[in-house]
Amino acid sequence: MVENEGIRRYLAHAILWIGIAVVAFPVYLAFIASTQDNAAIANGQMSLLPGGHFIETYYKTLFVGSSGTTREPVGTMLLNSLVMALSIALGKIAISLLSAYAIVFFRFPFRMTVFWIIFITLMLPVEVRIYPTYKIAADLNLLDSYSGLALPLIASATATLLFRQFFMTVPDELMEASRIDGAGPFRFFKDTLLPLSRTNMAALFVILFIYGWNQYLWPLLITTRDDMQTIQIGIRKMIVTSDALTEWPVVMATSILAMLPPVAVVIVMQKLFVRGLVETEK
Repeated sequence: MVENEGIRRYLAHAILWIGIAVVAFPVYLAFIASTQDNAAIANGQMSLLPGGHFIETYYKTLFVGSSGTTREPVGTMLLNSLVMALSIALGKIAISLLSAYAIVFFRFPFRMTVFWIIFITLMLPVEVRIYPTYKIAADLNLLDSYSGLALPLIASATATLLFRQFFMTVPDELMEASRIDGAGPFRFFKDTLLPLSRTNMAALFVILFIYGWNQYLWPLLITTRDDMQTIQIGIRKMIVTSDALTEWPVVMATSILAMLPPVAVVIVMQKLFVRGLVETEK
């Protein structure tokens, strides 16, 4: 019995390592390509060992730019994507916290009707309402701005639903104790609900940051200047029709750099992220 358990454990680890290799190998190839000469990549002669152009390629990528249809340095694109992702993640969490708090703890007419209206918006993602959203953004002069990148995507029915479900598990005794202590609605929200919601906010922040970072369609429509485009748009514009004219080392370096911020967020907030997903009792 013990021997069979040991075999199953080693088999599970072997399958896990095979899965890691399958996922990591394309990333490794992208990193290797970013250190190679462009001619070697275009001719199919790229080796599986790092080349000697690491510093040169990454310096050019971050501070100079490529020769594709966009010549903006990737450092600017990374900044634009970071501002957009942070604005979307923090804005969604803030609005969802306040809306869920109002729905659960305040008694006002048509409270549940408001909640269901918010919930129904799940059926209207930005791709469905892309034209009216763009028209409103253009009328408000939000094109080529950080506000235009973030504001149309800043509301979240999913986050509102999740916070509502959590707030409904908060005992009424906590609210009564806050009232006895003379705490008003804002103080109860700040001193009691926010600390209890810390792990939920962390889990949502990771998910929403990656959601904002990976946006492609909306930034493609809302930005017309190269200095306002995000990293995903920049990667696409670096790839031209002819493979011989595409600076593949710069493209691969940009792809590697585009993965670093989401990976860093996941690593830094890993413990809070897992706790926020698995904890059912506070």
